[in-house]
Amino acid sequence: MFQGFSEETIQFLWGVTLNNERSWFQAHKQEYLNHLYRPMQELGRAVYDEMLARHPELEVNLKVTRIYRDARRLHNGGPYKDHLWLSLERPHDQGEWHGIPALWFEIRATGYEYGLGYWGTPRDMEVYRRRIQRDPATLEKLVRAFNRQDTFRLSGECYKKSKGSTTALLEPWYNRKYLSFTCAREPDELLFSPSLVPALLEGFELLLPLYHYFDQLRLEPPVTDRIL
Repeated sequence: MFQGFSEETIQFLWGVTLNNERSWFQAHKQEYLNHLYRPMQELGRAVYDEMLARHPELEVNLKVTRIYRDARRLHNGGPYKDHLWLSLERPHDQGEWHGIPALWFEIRATGYEYGLGYWGTPRDMEVYRRRIQRDPATLEKLVRAFNRQDTFRLSGECYKKSKGSTTALLEPWYNRKYLSFTCAREPDELLFSPSLVPALLEGFELLLPLYHYFDQLRLEPPVTDRIL
């Protein structure tokens, strides 16, 4: 049962951030298991079980990352991640995560974040734009609801060259390479409390209509012509 993360969690994350090498990690591996990985598993399971109890139609798997980095990418840093995350996302083959929305939680030494992300390929994002052009009203309704809350913020890198225009309401959402809806916090009492579970559930419930919107993009006609 999830009881919250702890000061030891943050201390370990600072440690691996500043000492990203095998000898340090091996000396602190039990701290990783006790204070980071196992609490993350417990948090993920609690959130996942309750989300499926509330929404049995939701076709998602729980994924909890491990700290070991892909050996093929070690040229950019040490062998360990300096942050861990969990996600709820539609089942997919390993490595085929583009175009699949994910509800997620992430923790690092400086704080934690949670929210919804949609990271598509250029063709996925073109499907998204064409859906907006065909039916702006559906997303406009979701955007109005999103704009009434103050927990999450819209982010995502924009294209340097505009991909087109849409309504004034949807303009901030249109020309992005990906979209993320994020709540970012510094380490606080919530992080160290079992109350993190209901807080994540409340946030994920708020984002669920957007999750469904992006998930349903897979039912749109694929883009087969050249993308400008």
